[in-house]
Amino acid sequence: MTNRPKQIGTAAETAVVRAARTRGFPGADRLTLTGHKDRGDIGLCPGVIIEAKGGQQAKTASDALIAKWLAETDVERGHAGAAIGLLVTQRPGIGLPNAHRWWAHLTVHTFLTLLGATHAITPPNPDAPLRMTLDSALALLRAAGYGNQHDQEATA
Repeated sequence: MTNRPKQIGTAAETAVVRAARTRGFPGADRLTLTGHKDRGDIGLCPGVIIEAKGGQQAKTASDALIAKWLAETDVERGHAGAAIGLLVTQRPGIGLPNAHRWWAHLTVHTFLTLLGATHAITPPNPDAPLRMTLDSALALLRAAGYGNQHDQEATA
């Protein structure tokens, strides 16, 4: 007997890793399960983890569910000792080979951190979610010094 939700999760994680590896993150890899101290699904690079969600639930996730998953991602980021945590969700009509077009969710605080913003910018709600494509999030991470700039330029 197979575990369908586990298969969906594994497929989503693998798709995100493949997309990341071709976009400046050659060391991206799935993380092993660690029980109640989950560290996220994917180690993108030192300092960055990703929680990946695939399947119908991810495609139709409400704002409240995204906020819940983003809060869980932040807890996992802490468990991993990472500076940055992203939530990636599959989009309707966009399959596994195009995971770079899935949604990447991050908090306003994380976004401002990646921009190098200082105390001059105080968001009304630092935990409010922002959404962009995974492709854009990976470009933002590279611009903030994560990943491998040279690999991305070679494949562009």
